[in-house]
Amino acid sequence: MAGISTSTQLITNFTAGTDNTLGRNMMRSAMRAPYLERNDEHSLALRWRDEQDSVAMHKIAVSHMRLVISIAGRFKHFKLPLGDLVQEGYVGLLEAAARFDPEREVRFSTYATWWIRASIQDYILRNWSIVRGGTSSAQKALFFNLRRLRIKLATEDRTLTKQDIFRNIAEQLGVSVGDVETMDFRFSTTDNSLSAPMIADDENSGSKMDSLVDEHPLQDALVEDEIDGDRRSKWLNDALQILNDRELQIIRFRRLNDDGATLEALGEKMGISKERVRQIEARAMEKLRNYLLSVNSADAYQV
Repeated sequence: MAGISTSTQLITNFTAGTDNTLGRNMMRSAMRAPYLERNDEHSLALRWRDEQDSVAMHKIAVSHMRLVISIAGRFKHFKLPLGDLVQEGYVGLLEAAARFDPEREVRFSTYATWWIRASIQDYILRNWSIVRGGTSSAQKALFFNLRRLRIKLATEDRTLTKQDIFRNIAEQLGVSVGDVETMDFRFSTTDNSLSAPMIADDENSGSKMDSLVDEHPLQDALVEDEIDGDRRSKWLNDALQILNDRELQIIRFRRLNDDGATLEALGEKMGISKERVRQIEARAMEKLRNYLLSVNSADAYQV
């Protein structure tokens, strides 16, 4: 009777405070649906299994909506809309009704409980946080049992430290202490939108995203620089081909080395005066300049 009373109270609270029309209709149907005796349930299940009588399956599902509401109420502390939890539980209920085998001599409520709870838990895992947790069975067990176990252990032994509690929970659920700490941190914090306003004063306001600065260049800028760099390298290599050997040698030693040679040192190396080196360098630079200007003009014309 306690379960029936709890379910009825949940129905009353939901129908009084929700704008979800579908959810309200489901709740009202649950309040009006009659309970099924074991023989009636068995007969309806046989009609569905043997004759694919959808009306029979619907009667089974509707008569157990109170069960869905009761199970959904156990997950209210996750702060998700009760109507959404009920609707997800109803999906699990329909799945159970479609798979139920009356020959197993098990009451439908016992069989359906697992499907209802699994459907609700799956919905919670997908919607409780924008940060997705693990989906393994151990991680799911940690997600849905952490709070209960933490309270239980702290109540039984008040001398336990937080780390003692975490280690105990990790051993019971077969996960690492780090997993327990991470999940506990997720429960103690909330998701925050980067688009949420962050108002410092009347003159300076914006969103949290505005305060996130990435000093690295954007990917399109990196690609553009790489393409431009390759193009410039090709232009320079082509331009160097128009120089004679002496001009090329002077340009390489004077312009293309990290430590450019002096006019005097290069003149001694080549057996000419430093003034002659300067003249050859100037002529080579002019030839390169004219070539590069002509190439750029041709590319611009093609574009």
